Amino acid sequence: EYSAARRLPYYFFLFVLQGSVKYSVDMETITVGKHELMFSVPNQLQAFPAGSHGKNYFKLGFDDDCLSRLPSKYPFLLNHLHQQKISFTPAAANRLRGVFGSLLELLSDADSNPELILAYVNTLLTEIDSGYSQSEKRPAGEELEKFLGFKLFVETNLSRQPAIPEIAGQLAMSTDSLYRIVKRYSGRSPKKFITDRLILEARRLVHSGHSKSVKELAYELGFSDPGYFSRLFKKVTGKTVAAACQDLSL
Repeated sequence: EYSAARRLPYYFFLFVLQGSVKYSVDMETITVGKHELMFSVPNQLQAFPAGSHGKNYFKLGFDDDCLSRLPSKYPFLLNHLHQQKISFTPAAANRLRGVFGSLLELLSDADSNPELILAYVNTLLTEIDSGYSQSEKRPAGEELEKFLGFKLFVETNLSRQPAIPEIAGQLAMSTDSLYRIVKRYSGRSPKKFITDRLILEARRLVHSGHSKSVKELAYELGFSDPGYFSRLFKKVTGKTVAAACQDLSL
């Protein structure tokens, strides 16, 4: 059994030292084993299994304010490979264990220097980013930067539902090039990517206990026609909004 699902307002990391832990992110169950790390970003819907306390793992969370104080950018946080879990070699896992341990000590001391804490967080994220990059078959390049730009633009303008030509213009590329790059990295067309992201947001709102009508949910996500939104939700999820809400009450 899992704890009640909730949307965390911060970045979250779970690094397993021994054994395994199950964790739910956006209604998908992830099994995190030895030397593996699970990460999530703000507003993802999450649930932790009941009775998992005492497991051999490290947990860490921080918000966007902390991230803004760090000296680098960490592309893995945009998760262009669409994977919430990263596996590490024994050597890298030992380094992560040391950094997590140092952070635990620093965060347990109210007199710790904040700059020292930030330095360790930067080291941690750099190590994680390296591990994430190693699981990619193709080297990062300009096309990846374009895809990350597309994904970021969609996230920041989600409820506005921008048109594909507008997004392509913002990224200084043709709609054909945008289609090819998004298809390469996500396996979906730009339109399908945006649709899936909108329905995921709807599912998050439903599962986090928002008591909204279909009309309110549709308008919040930028749909002017609640009927169309309702049909789209069922097409993507296989359930009506009402059925999804009913599942939560069982």
